Formats: sequence, structure tokens, C-alpha cells
Amino acid sequence: MSSSSCSVSTSVGTEFLNPNGRRLVKPRIYQRKSKCQMSRRGFAFEGIIAASGVSVMDSSLVAQPAQGLARLPFKPEGYKFWTWRGRKIHYVEEGEGFPIVLIHGFGASAFHWRYNIPELSKSYKVYAIDLLGFGWSEKAIIEYDAMVWRDQIVEFLKEIVKEPAVLVGNSLGGFAALVSAAGLPERVVGVALLNTAGQFGDPNSEIEKTEDSILQKFIVKPLKEIFRRIVLGFLFWQAKKPARIESVLKSVYINTSNVDDYLVESITRPADDPNAGEVYYRLMTWFMSNHNKYTLNSVLNQLSCPLLLVWGDLDPWVGPAKANRIKEFYPNTSLVNLQAGHCPHDEVPELVNTALLEWLSTSIVKSPVQTL
Repeated sequence: MSSSSCSVSTSVGTEFLNPNGRRLVKPRIYQRKSKCQMSRRGFAFEGIIAASGVSVMDSSLVAQPAQGLARLPFKPEGYKFWTWRGRKIHYVEEGEGFPIVLIHGFGASAFHWRYNIPELSKSYKVYAIDLLGFGWSEKAIIEYDAMVWRDQIVEFLKEIVKEPAVLVGNSLGGFAALVSAAGLPERVVGVALLNTAGQFGDPNSEIEKTEDSILQKFIVKPLKEIFRRIVLGFLFWQAKKPARIESVLKSVYINTSNVDDYLVESITRPADDPNAGEVYYRLMTWFMSNHNKYTLNSVLNQLSCPLLLVWGDLDPWVGPAKANRIKEFYPNTSLVNLQAGHCPHDEVPELVNTALLEWLSTSIVKSPVQTL
């Protein structure tokens, strides 16, 4: 899996663009409605299942910065909490109607959807969840893996949402949304990805493994781990500084006017949790290891529900080539191109909201929904 996400171990970049006395171009989505049906082979990623559906639209949207969108109020104590496997999980819940679950990127939290939740919740029931190890959720000392977040989201859908829903994810949260949809197909009727993490690859390729020598096992590997802990410990100490967080945020957005104190605090506060440094070390160690079995193509091969890509084409980490490749690989895809960076939902929230609402009304809510 790609380690690029909304906040490279340090934080997430963000920014708020809103039209100021100008007419927004409303995205048009040309797509045949289809009921979500995904592979029932559970969590096996090796199976190859042809995805059905038709492809879509391309719409390039631009907005000028301004103020005016409603924003979720910042609450230092958090919003709501749910206990999953003995761990405290934080989430936001707003609105009524068909459910949407928003999943943040690396280093971010539910608050990163601050300009999307108020608008989307006018028509839908909106949940935004903090993944384990991030935000206000517990900093559990475990071995992190994409399947940990898959299991968390699957159980959240079962225990809290309790009905078919759409998953929306940015960066790392996008890949988590995909693997969750594969893990619980009967409850996921659509997926929307914003500059998702994840890589294409060969899920069946084998990595040659050799037996470690005594020297490797007892000297080389321990020394490597010590060195890695020193380096990552220093990086975490640097990364949690407000000035550094602000710098990283501004590096991934085209307009930096919305990198405010609330956003910075939503990142620095969780970084001060007692276990945050150890969680950072484990996450970064996992990101640096091989993730050959977790590939975009292996997960997309199981998907047959509508997929929406809302892509910031000016993202310095994940460019539009990935969106085009996903669309080519998975025909039942709608694509909206935005002149934005890595986290378009916070940089151009009015355009992302428009794209999501149009897609939901034309491709999801009016399609047949399975009754559980």
C-alpha cells in the first residue's frame, strides 16, 4: 500500500475554498444505475471476478477561495464514542436518512470532514469515524495492518450504522473503504474515493524468502530496528510540532487559507496521547514493509457496486494518472477531476459536496437497496 495520504506521518493538509459571488459549475455524472453486488468470497483478494457496469464522466472543476460554508464545530473532547474489541473509537454522527460513512486519511481524524458533514447531513445520515490509532480513537499498541481498519469499519457498519451505506474515503481512508466493501458487500452499496492510497500490482506474485543467518537474526536485524526507532522517534518529535504540521499542510494544498488553528489542533492533540509515538513507529514500519498482497486491482476485482473518484489533480503525492488507471480497470466508475491538492474535500469542499450529492442521488439512493 502506498504510504501517501492526507498527512505523511505528520498531519494532513487542508484548505477551504468556497465560491465568492461566482457561479459553480455543477458536475454532471453520466452513469447507468446498478445495484451493488460484490464478491461473496469474503476477504480473499486473489479471486478474479469481472466487474460490470459502465463508465462515466470527466468533469474538471475550479473554484475561487471564499468563506461561507457551514463548518462542524471543533470539540477538544470529541463527539461520540463506541467501544470496539475493548478499544475506544471516536466518531461523529449528524443528520437523518440514507447513511454515508466518511473515513479520513493518514494522520487525520473525523474533523477533517468539517466542511462536508454539515452539507451532506441536510439530506443524509452522515457518520465520520476515526480509525484506530488516529484522531480521538485509542492509540492501541498492536501490529497495524489494512485488515485492522477493515475489521473496525465492518463492525461499525454492523453495530452502529445497522443498514446498507456508502463509504467515502480519502487517501489511506480510501483504501480502507475499498477493503471494507470487500469484507461486507451486503452492507456497502457504493464507494467514493478521494485521492486514494494503494498501489496496483500482481496479487499472486510470490516474494522469495530466504532463511536468516545467525548474523542476520541476532545482530543485523536488531541493529536495524534500533536505528529505525531512533530515526522515526526523531521524525515523530519533529512531526508533532504545530509549525511543522502547518508546513506539511500547506505543502499539499493549492490555496492555504484554511490551514487554521482548529485544523492544526485536531492533529497535535492526538499526537500528544501517551502511546502516539509507539503507534507512529508501528505504522511507519508497516508502511515501509512490502504490501504486495494488498493491491488496488485485487480489491477492485471483487467490486461491482458504483465507484466514484473525486480527484485533486494537483496532488503532489497521488496524481491523476492513478484515477485514470482505476477508471480504466473498473468500468463502473464516475470520475470528477478538481483543481485541488491531496485532500479536495477540505480544500474545495463545495465542489466535493456537489459531486457526492449528485452521484448519491443518481447512482445510489434511487437504485434498489437490499433489505437486510
